[in-house]
This record gives sequence, structure tokens and C-alpha cells, in this order.
Amino acid sequence: MKSKKTEDFSMLFEQLISQITDPDYFNRQNVTDTVAEICKYFGIAKAMTEFYVSVVNERNGDGEVIVGYDNGKAKDIIHRRRIITKASAIIQGTLYADEDYEPLDEEDMRRADMVLRAMLSYISRNRLQNTIETFAFHDDTGYRNLRYFMRSLLRMSEQGKLAGCAAVRFNLKHFSLVNKDMGRINGDIIMKNFYDMLAGYVGHWGCVCRMGGDNFVAVFRGSLLDGFLDMLRGTPVSADDENKRVMITATAGVFVIPDDFEYRSNDDIMGKISAAAEIAKTGSGEDIVYYDTMLVRRKEKSILVQSLFSQAISEREFRAFYQPKVDVETGMVVGAEALCRWYHEGTYVMPADFIPVLEQTGDICILDFYMLDTVCRDMRRWIDEGRRIVRVSVNLSRKHLMNIDLLSTIIEIIDRNDVPHEYIEIELTETTSFIEFDNLKRIVSSLQQAGISTSVDDFGIGYSSLNLIREIPWDVLKVDRCFLPTDADSADSVTSLMFRHVISMARDLGLECIAEGVETIDQVNILRENDCRIAQGFLFDRPLPVEEFETKLEGTPYTV
Repeated sequence: MKSKKTEDFSMLFEQLISQITDPDYFNRQNVTDTVAEICKYFGIAKAMTEFYVSVVNERNGDGEVIVGYDNGKAKDIIHRRRIITKASAIIQGTLYADEDYEPLDEEDMRRADMVLRAMLSYISRNRLQNTIETFAFHDDTGYRNLRYFMRSLLRMSEQGKLAGCAAVRFNLKHFSLVNKDMGRINGDIIMKNFYDMLAGYVGHWGCVCRMGGDNFVAVFRGSLLDGFLDMLRGTPVSADDENKRVMITATAGVFVIPDDFEYRSNDDIMGKISAAAEIAKTGSGEDIVYYDTMLVRRKEKSILVQSLFSQAISEREFRAFYQPKVDVETGMVVGAEALCRWYHEGTYVMPADFIPVLEQTGDICILDFYMLDTVCRDMRRWIDEGRRIVRVSVNLSRKHLMNIDLLSTIIEIIDRNDVPHEYIEIELTETTSFIEFDNLKRIVSSLQQAGISTSVDDFGIGYSSLNLIREIPWDVLKVDRCFLPTDADSADSVTSLMFRHVISMARDLGLECIAEGVETIDQVNILRENDCRIAQGFLFDRPLPVEEFETKLEGTPYTV
């Protein structure tokens, strides 16, 4: 084989260097064509490069192999260069010749080695860029991360593709239960499979990214929104075993990006879907919440409530109203439920306007203790004044269930006001998870040991009602109005049958039973027929200011 002219090689080599170093000039096909020309120039039958993340991957053959040129006649290796990078990655290039190959002289071998080095350098840099991309825009488990989402928004904005798209932030519901039931490994597989379903549905029209835990964000073409939300409302997902399928659902905040939307910062979209997602997650009544002008007003109201709360507490603007609990046989007031009302600047703020906000911020716990203290103050005054006194129930939010000091705080407030424990009843709502259930059981048992009555509120609409009364030693069962028959229900209707059985079960378990939401005389008669002695509802009275309640407490019994 004759030695090649220096100028011919220089031209090809300069062309290759330009192609692999200039991003504006780079084209994979052009590089492949130039490598083919160089191989023909040297009489090389095949040129191949290999990339392995580690020596172990190289040993197992787990890497990336790129054949830059192959004329189908390769036989013997004529040159190989192997590089170990500082990151312990392996990059290797190999040149093959056919059986008719004429050995290169020293100068041409040096030139061939220059070409091989250049290609390995290019591959090394390219792989490094890919690695940086992976680390920067993916989390440790391979999900696209929040940086990827933000970059996608910016690029779509720069390309004028945001208009008409939908952005969604969503949270998988009760996924801790999936992990508990299926095991952490299967739980991870199920989450990844669900993610892959969503990402596959969105395709190249957008992206789905994980923020951490079971929280995700996505942006995609608006025409895909209905199908995407259908998947969030409920999709059966399996782990490796097809027999282990679980229904995955999510709460979500949605922002449909209008045509005239101007993207100026990350918060322009992220802030909107986060606000909507928070409302969906914390009990708006809807699992899917859209960001709109009403949501803006709700957010402004939330900020106002938060800003006024501390001062309202210090100035005692929150007041206890008492709704009587009435014996349906005698009409006597035998108890009451304390309900919070906020008197601000001459008017009452409705509970629906501030309770959900305080639930979100955790300030509801401060308000609950304030209300317990207020009730104990009133009761202490009634005792000191020689008034008739009945047991009063005070509601506690689920937010308290993780507070290990809850019992000592309750007892400290009651004892500080010198109120006998038997006059206070702590009212708790049914739980929605196993973890809450265990904490609820601990708290109720401890309160009972301290001589403080407990009642389960809204019985029948929560997580595990029968288990709730089987395992937890309640004193009082408050039957939710959904069980209470109305005038339209016949005696053999499902509602009537269920009500009779719930009352009978509570009585057999030795629980005091109270029916909530009583509004008609016919319902009172149903309570009498089923030996449910105590009723609470608008038929008797709405929640009353303390002065009016005191009058009712000592006045004429209700007509029943």
C-alpha cells in the first residue's frame, strides 16, 4: 500500500475536526461520511468505538458500541486505543483490516492513531455531556426532575408553543398505603409504571417530571388534557406480577395556558398549579382543581386569614357558640357541641371561610386549644355562678394526631380552669389512613384513662367505621346525618335499615348515641322508635351565642 499524500490527509482530518467540534456545523451523517473516507484512505475495513461506564460494565459487555465504518471484510485488528477517564469510564477505539491489507508505514499509523484519538475525544465529550444532562435533569431513580420541567417551559415559551398547553401538578393519593400493602420495592415499580404510562401518553408533546416523593408536574398539548386527567382519576397499575394490580388515583391542580399568556418567570405557571394542587389535596371536595379567577380570590382570602389570625387570637375574636343536644323524650338540654365563630370588625366570618385555611397552615391546632380553653372558662363561670352544667364536646382536628404532647396539653387546659374532667368531651373525626388510626387509638385510650369522654364525629363516612368502634374505646357515637332517614324514606328503605342497625349496634356496645342533623318531627319519632335518646340539629336550635345558650340551658325544655 502506497503512502498517502500529507495534503490529502490534512484536508480530511481538518474536515473531521471541524465536524465534531463546531456545534453549528455538527451533523452525525457528515461525521460518518468523513470517517468512511478516512478509512478508505488508509485501507481500513472497519472502525469501531466502545463506551463503558465502568470496568465492570466493560467486563459484562454492558456499554455502547458504535461502528463508524464497516465494508464487511474486516478480519484482523491493526490498531486499538483504550482510555480510562477520571470518572473511571472506559472508552476504546479499534481499527480492523481485511486479509488483503497492506501494512501502514510508521507515518500513516501515526496519522490513523490521530484520527482514533480525535474520535475517542469526541465520544468522551459527548458522553460527558449526556452524563451531565442526566445528573442535572433527572433524579437518582431516573425520573425527570423539576429542573427538566422548568427548562421545558422556558424552551416552549421561546418557541411560542406554550399557548393552548396544559400544566398540571399532581399528588398520588394514599401512596403510603400502597407501599405498606405491596411492599416498598413493588411500590416503587408501581409508581414508575404509572409515570411511564403518563409519559408515554404525553409523548413528545410535553413532559412528566417528578418533584420528589409522590409529587409530580407535567406540561403538554391541551388536547391531551382530558385523557391525562382520566388517568389521574383512576388507573389500574401492576408491579411485575400481573395479579398484583392497584388502582392509582391523584389529586391535581391544572392551569390551561391561554393564548395571550406571557411567560416571565418560573412562578408564572408553577405558582398557579401549586395553588390549585394544594386546594385539591387539602380537602376542596374536588380531586381536580383548575386555576381560575375564583381560585385567585380564594388564595387572596387565604392570605388575608393567615395575616389576621394571630391578632384575632390575641384579641379573642374567636367565640364559642353552643348547639344544644336534646333528650327526645324530655326535651331537656343534656349536652352541647362547642362550635367556633369569628367575630371580626362588627360581623361574623363564616367557618367555611377560615377553617379550611387554618387546616392547611396547621394553625387549626392553635385555634382548637383556644376553643377548649374558651369552653373551660365558660364552664368554670357556670360552676361558680351555680348554674346548671352539662357536658360539652369540643372538636379537634386530625392535625393533632401526630402531636405526642396532645394529652398533656388537653389536661393542662382543663385543669388550669379547674373544670371536672367528666364535663368535657373531645370530639374526633374518623380517620383516613392506617397511621392516623393507630394514633387515634392511642389518644382516645389515654383520654379515657384521664376520665375525659370521647366521641367519634360523622360516624359512617370515614376510613374504617366498624374497625373504628371495635378497636377504640369511645364513649359516644355521633351518627352522621347521611344515616338519618328523611320523610321520604320508608321503614324498609336501605337508609332506615342501616340507621336501625347502627343504633342497635352502638347500644349493644354500651355507647351513648347521638343523631346529628335532626330537622323534622318525623325524624325525632324515628329516634324514639329506635331508642336513640339524644338529638342535635336545627329542629331544636342552631349554634347559639353563650348568653342564649345559658338561657336555653336553664329555661323551658324544648317541645318534642
